[in-house]
Amino acid sequence: MIKVNEYFDGNVKSIGCNNSEGELTVGVMAKGDFVFSTSKKEFMTVVSGKLEVLLPGGNEVKTIGKNEQFTVAANEKFNVKVTEETIYTCRYE
Repeated sequence: MIKVNEYFDGNVKSIGCNNSEGELTVGVMAKGDFVFSTSKKEFMTVVSGKLEVLLPGGNEVKTIGKNEQFTVAANEKFNVKVTEETIYTCRYE
């Protein structure tokens, strides 16, 4: 079944499904600062655009660009600054 999600007053939108590869989403983020929470382990990949991420327990902001990935453990929060409209995919475990 296809699921549509909208967060942060419509500034982050995604569409997702479950298939043979697991639970996946593809989405778009507008410019802005966001704090995300995880309920499952997440593998995020930037498809187009770029963002800055501060991962849980970290003190260094990392810039993530096209075709780059980062991972966040389950039950964590992480900060994202989107510097240009960005398309991403996320796989959950």
